[in-house]
Amino acid sequence: MSDAFNLLRSKEIIAILDGDTKYGDYEFEDCTTVKIAMPYLSGSDLCDLSTLFGLPVTYSWNGGALSRWQYLDNLLEYCIKNNKCSSLLAYMFSLAQFSKVLNGHGATEIKEAHQTIVSNIIEQINGLLFFGGNELVIIGQNFVIQPIGNKIEIVAPTIKTIDREYIKSISSRAMRDIEQNDFDSAITKSRTLLEETFCYVIEKKNETPSDSGDISKLFKQVKTLYNMHTDTNTDRRINTLLSGLNSIVSAVAEMRNKDSDAHGVGAARIPIKEHHARLFVNSSMAMADFILSVQQNNS
Repeated sequence: MSDAFNLLRSKEIIAILDGDTKYGDYEFEDCTTVKIAMPYLSGSDLCDLSTLFGLPVTYSWNGGALSRWQYLDNLLEYCIKNNKCSSLLAYMFSLAQFSKVLNGHGATEIKEAHQTIVSNIIEQINGLLFFGGNELVIIGQNFVIQPIGNKIEIVAPTIKTIDREYIKSISSRAMRDIEQNDFDSAITKSRTLLEETFCYVIEKKNETPSDSGDISKLFKQVKTLYNMHTDTNTDRRINTLLSGLNSIVSAVAEMRNKDSDAHGVGAARIPIKEHHARLFVNSSMAMADFILSVQQNNS
């Protein structure tokens, strides 16, 4: 029953879900570490999340904003009433939401870290649910709270759907980053948006996205699956636009490697300006929207 999700509305569990509570460090092979915790959600992030799931909320920068736990509690209440809580948790625990803290490592390492962190966090939540005789489990991609029973293998969930509302939401958050002069974060979101969209349309073809973590290879896979290569039977102006998509992907991938917030500042790092950041965000949004259209037309 969806009402069981009300058990997640305790302050202790909300503090876990919004990234306040941490449980030690996860160490990578290169000896770098990340906190075993949910990604930290600011008040603004929580408002964006609420709006994404159908509860429009605007963050007040001039005082009068709710506390972070109140924003998340209101969203949980709304999602429980509208049978969206499983989808909300799937989104929050998905690999994409951990991209900022896990980037900079190999694909296999990232997946292992994500799996370990998710498993640890859910185990901590279940410690709080234990004395009530309940547990939070993941069955496939569905989150369920049920009476304690046989242990079910935790499978890291993924975002089920990429649609235009999701694309607009990510782009809006990236533009907000730009307004706050956080250009690195805006570029990271732009790259993540393209990667998620590529993976989504690849999976729609019942294929497995490349594990290389190379966005250019993902795009090549998309082009092959959807027959997007230029040919002589297509208007030359369309072919010109299609060839330009390669340049967008290459530029975003290259900027992501040298200028985003996922890597340390090095000698090759070049400071970017606001209008450049806006160009990257707008280009990524247009690209993601086009790829989504290709998938929908193909269906």
